[in-house]
Amino acid sequence: QVQLVESGGGIVQPGGSLKLSCSASGFSFSSADMAWMRQRPGKGLQWVATSRSRGEYPAYHDSVRGRFTISRDNDRSMLYLQMTNLTPEDTAVYYCHYGLLADSPRGQGTQVTVSS
Repeated sequence: QVQLVESGGGIVQPGGSLKLSCSASGFSFSSADMAWMRQRPGKGLQWVATSRSRGEYPAYHDSVRGRFTISRDNDRSMLYLQMTNLTPEDTAVYYCHYGLLADSPRGQGTQVTVSS
C-alpha cells in the first residue's frame, strides 16, 4: 500500500532554514506527480509546491516562491522540500502527497515551527 513518511521538521528561528524529506513506497514513485502541502494553525490545507514525475516544471505557491525548493530522487523514492528564510507564517504541519490534489494520499505530516 501507499506509504509516505515525512521527516525533518522542527523549531527554527525566523530567517532560518529546514529541509523536509519524504520517503515514499508502495507505488511507482518515478512515475508519480508529488506535492508538498501544509496546514497552518486554524487554516485549511494549502498547497506549497509540486513536482512532476521527472522533477520538471516545479511549481510554487506565491507565498513560498523564491524561498522554498522542491526536489526529488527517483532512484531512492525520496521527495524533498528545502525551506529558507522562514517566517512565522510558515509555521504549519507539512504533508507529502502522492498526487497533486488535496485529497490525495499523504503521510502523517511533520511539524515546522518558526519562532524566536
